[in-house]
Amino acid sequence: MNGYDANKDDLQKRLRRIEGQVRGIARMVDEDKYCIDILTQVSAATKALETVALSLLGDHLSHCVAEASAEGGAVADEKIREANAAIARLVRS
Repeated sequence: MNGYDANKDDLQKRLRRIEGQVRGIARMVDEDKYCIDILTQVSAATKALETVALSLLGDHLSHCVAEASAEGGAVADEKIREANAAIARLVRS
C-alpha cells in the first residue's frame, strides 16, 4: 500500500488539470501568444506540480517513513535517506 492511496483520486484530478494546462501552453505557443502570457501559464503549471509533489512527500513521510521508523534499523535509515534526497530535489527545482 502506498502512502498516497487515500489521496489518489485527488492526485489524479490535479494531474489531469495540470495536463490540460500544459496542453494549453503548447496551444499558446502554436498560436504565437505573447511571451509573458505563456510564462505566466508555465509558472502556474509549475506551482501546480509543486503542490502535487509536496502532497506526495507528505504522504510518504507520514506513511512510508513513519512505518520504517517504527521498524528501525537499516530500513528506517534507507527511508530517511530517500526522503532527504527527495526534499533536496524539490528544493533545487
